[in-house]
Amino acid sequence: MPEMTFRVRWPDGSETSCYSPSLVVHDHLVTGAEYPLAEFVDRSTTALRRASERVSAAYGFACTSAMHQEAEIVAAAATHRGGAVRVLEMHPPLPALATAPAPPASAASTGPAS
Repeated sequence: MPEMTFRVRWPDGSETSCYSPSLVVHDHLVTGAEYPLAEFVDRSTTALRRASERVSAAYGFACTSAMHQEAEIVAAAATHRGGAVRVLEMHPPLPALATAPAPPASAASTGPAS
C-alpha cells in the first residue's frame, strides 16, 4: 500500500510533517490550499481514518500510525484558537490534478490578489 507524508503550517507559523499509510489524503486536502483550523482537522482526521480502514481491509488490522497521527493533529489544533492551516506539500504528489474540493474563496485567500 503506498504511503505518503504531508507537511502543514499551523496558524502560529510552526510546521509539522504528517504521515498517512495511504494516498487517500489527496482526496481530502490540496497542496497549497489553506483551510480554517476546524475544517483542516475534519478533513485530515477523516482522511486518516479512511487510510486506516484501507490498511484494515488489506491486512486485517487497523493502522496505529494513522491513529497516532490523527491524535497528534487534534492535539496540535487544540493549542490554537482559530486561524488557518496551509498544506505546504504532499509526497508523493498525484500525477494528475487533486480531487479534493478547494476551500471557500474567503478561506483560500490570505491577502490581496496580485
